[in-house]
Amino acid sequence: MIVFAPMSGHSKWSQIKRQKGAADVKRGVVFTKMTKEIMLAAKEGGGDPDGNFRLRLAIERARGVNMPRENIQRAIDRATGGGEGSVLESIVYEGYAPGGVSVMVEVATDNRNRTVSEIRSAFTKHGGKLGESGSVQWLFEQKGVIEIDAKGTSPDAIELAAIDAGAEDVEADGGLITVYTTPAAFERVKKALETAGIRAASAELSMRPTTTVRVEGEAARKLIGFVEALEDLDDVQRVHANFDVPEEVLQHA
Repeated sequence: MIVFAPMSGHSKWSQIKRQKGAADVKRGVVFTKMTKEIMLAAKEGGGDPDGNFRLRLAIERARGVNMPRENIQRAIDRATGGGEGSVLESIVYEGYAPGGVSVMVEVATDNRNRTVSEIRSAFTKHGGKLGESGSVQWLFEQKGVIEIDAKGTSPDAIELAAIDAGAEDVEADGGLITVYTTPAAFERVKKALETAGIRAASAELSMRPTTTVRVEGEAARKLIGFVEALEDLDDVQRVHANFDVPEEVLQHA
C-alpha cells in the first residue's frame, strides 16, 4: 500500500486506488503480498488469530481483496510449521527521492541480497538514493489509520464515536473519514467503531509523516511513478513517503 502525506496524499490516494479497483487488476501481486503479511504476523505472534491482533488484521485485509480462505490458512501453516516460511523476514529500507522527499520501504523477503539490489536499482533509476538505516525514519510516526466511507452516515457522528474511543485525530474529505490513533489505542478504537455500526473500508498500522514536502506538476507525476515502481516489486509490502501532491495529479496517476 502506498502512503503519502495526510489527507491530500495518503487518504485521497487510498480512496482513488479503491475506486479504480487496482487490487483487482493486480490480484496476483496483491495475493502474494498478503500471503507474506499473514506469514510474518503468524511467525512473530503465533498462528491463532484470537491471540494475535496483527494476524487478525492481516486476515481482514486479505479477505478485503477476496483472498480465498484456503490461501490464508496455507500461509499461516507455512509460517508456523517451519521450513521455507520460517526464513521470511521483515526489513525497512530508507532513502531519498528527488526534491528532498523522504521514503521508507517495508519489505518481506527470504533473500536480502536480491531485495536490496532491486530497491537500490529502483531508487537509482528514478533519480533517488538509498540511505542508511535511521536516515529518514525520524520524520515518520507509527499510527493506527482507519479509513471510513461515510456515505449515508453523519461525519460528525463518526468523529464523535472515534474521539470518544480514544482517537488522536479525525480528518474528513468529502465522503472519506480518516481516523488516526496511537498504536496502543488502535485495536480499541477499531472495535468501538465496529460496535457503533461504523464499518472501516481499511484499517492498518502505518507510518504518518510529521512534515511534508510539496511537489507539483511533472515532478509530482515522476515521484508517483517512482513510488509505484517500488510498490510493484514482489518483496515490497508498503511504501511511505512524505510528499504532498495536488489532487489533480493523483486523479491521473
